[in-house]
Amino acid sequence: MAALAAACGGGSGAGSGPPPASFHGPAYRIEVAQVDGLGRILVDGKGDTVYLFVPDHHRSVSRCHGICALEWPPLLLPPGVRAPEAGHGVRASLLGTIRRPDGRLQVTYGGWPLYRWFADTAPGMATGQGLDNLGGLWYVVSPSGRPVR
Repeated sequence: MAALAAACGGGSGAGSGPPPASFHGPAYRIEVAQVDGLGRILVDGKGDTVYLFVPDHHRSVSRCHGICALEWPPLLLPPGVRAPEAGHGVRASLLGTIRRPDGRLQVTYGGWPLYRWFADTAPGMATGQGLDNLGGLWYVVSPSGRPVR
């Protein structure tokens, strides 16, 4: 497992550590990475942190649309891809998808739709952790599929 060294915390705007050496997969591959201050969390195949949105209520329904989806882009499958990939440390049985109103498939983990945060500009950043933004709280996701609080 590749380790990410990142200074992260409750939306503090913390920077990232060195780019991960082994994340070269597609964005729809979910991996586990070690992030300073947060422990083992989910990232996409590029090493970018993924988040869950508490108002989604763990029901495989996205409540993030419009401006919300611009700031917190949903993790989407590209056309022609039917399922996300399980990378190192990820339970394939927890991966899934939901259909967004526009018909695109969004990746889920443990029933939670997954998103990125537009302000995380490099692999290993988690500046969206714990933010109360656009109608609810945002958290990184543990390998068990639970929010890291």
